[in-house]
Amino acid sequence: MAIAEFSWGESKKQPTLAGVKGIRLKLNDEILISNIRWFIIFRWIVIAALIIFQILALLASETLTQLGIVEQQNWPIAITAVLSLANIVYIYLLDHSQPSKYNSPSINLWAQIIIDLVCLSIVVHYIGSTSTPASFFYILHIALACIFFSTLESLCVTVLVSAMYTIVLLMENSMFIHISHSILIDDNSSAESLRRNSVLLWMFALDILFFVVWYVVSRLSLVVRTHEQHLLDAYKQINQAQVEKDQYAVLMTHQLKSPLDAIRSKINLIKGGYCGEASAGVNEALDKIDNRAQSMSGLILDLLRLERLKDTCLSTAVLESVDIQTALQKGIDKLTPVANSKRIKLHLSVKNFKCKVIPEQLEILLENIIANAITYSHDNASVEITSEINPSTQSASITIIDHGIGIENKDLPNIFNEYFYSPRASLHNKASSGIGLSIVRIAAENNKLPIKVTSEPGVGTSFTIIFNNIELSANKHDVSDVTLTNSHLP
Repeated sequence: MAIAEFSWGESKKQPTLAGVKGIRLKLNDEILISNIRWFIIFRWIVIAALIIFQILALLASETLTQLGIVEQQNWPIAITAVLSLANIVYIYLLDHSQPSKYNSPSINLWAQIIIDLVCLSIVVHYIGSTSTPASFFYILHIALACIFFSTLESLCVTVLVSAMYTIVLLMENSMFIHISHSILIDDNSSAESLRRNSVLLWMFALDILFFVVWYVVSRLSLVVRTHEQHLLDAYKQINQAQVEKDQYAVLMTHQLKSPLDAIRSKINLIKGGYCGEASAGVNEALDKIDNRAQSMSGLILDLLRLERLKDTCLSTAVLESVDIQTALQKGIDKLTPVANSKRIKLHLSVKNFKCKVIPEQLEILLENIIANAITYSHDNASVEITSEINPSTQSASITIIDHGIGIENKDLPNIFNEYFYSPRASLHNKASSGIGLSIVRIAAENNKLPIKVTSEPGVGTSFTIIFNNIELSANKHDVSDVTLTNSHLP
């Protein structure tokens, strides 16, 4: 048995870049927001690391001192408190505060970088600016600034990093302001002068490294963004070509529909004897022609329905509260003659609930799944329609089960693709257009309804449609339990 789950959330917007030239090329607000959230998670990890460091400082302070880390027991607590408060503020601004001129993702990210750099500078000062590799964490902020900001803005971050690191070194070595010696070390230099010169060289080396990293990462970032822009342009062109193709398909479909209707009308006139008496052979040939024409007419209607559903994806549709039993009954009423022709029993046992959907699209979705179950069931078989409600999560599901030919494991992931039908399905139903489940997919996508499909070849298939945020029926005993058999059908 194979199981596949298909879910469709909000239509994903393609990433866009702000600006198209040179140094103004940067990520848009939507991408910035997602990365801000990543920063917040990363900052919680840093806070946890600081707490662990504080515990180590209490338990093994002498060991940390030997490693060059100044023994201080208060600064980790202060940094942890500042970062925790900052994270809470960032989360509030993102989730509970309306965007404004002074509350934009770019400003939020700038605030995070500045506060993080200040906190990092304090950490570097206490851990050791030259005796430990803590100062290399500045490079992380430079790289991230190159990714998230324009080249000019990332340069500003680099200058800020360099300035803060220089201030840290000056604070640790206050005698720098009295330096009168050359950086070059001679034999008469004192130990203090050697230390100062060593720190000064370290500062210049790190500052140069900061700007080298900025240059390399910013260049690479520009190359990547330029390629992304080219991909976005190509994506837009593909989308435009698809829209034009769909418009042409709709036009051709409309043009085919009229002559096809005329052909079927003439066939009915001949079969009705209005054009003279026809032989049995002619009537048999007309029946075959009419069947093929009817299949083509159904294909045309499916194509038109598919294009209308695609158009709904691009526009704002109105969601309404729909009674699930009513929607199911409408589909069953339409498909009763089809079920009757194959002597298929329809068992409906559904507890009622209401869901927010596009009404006509929900009816199309249910009708197509039930029609699919009838089509691929064996004669004299049955189709069961059941429901399951979870009051605690305000969710429900409708399951449509057939006992037909089933779906091969390799074909299951592709069943919602346009014009796809498996060899097994084409042998069972040669008139299949391969569009029915494509219509189901688009209707489910428009209404944000996940679908779970379970199938076993030769045993049958079940489609489960999942509804979230439902409204339960006021009458707890409002359950439809009906079995439609040939005796109930006209």
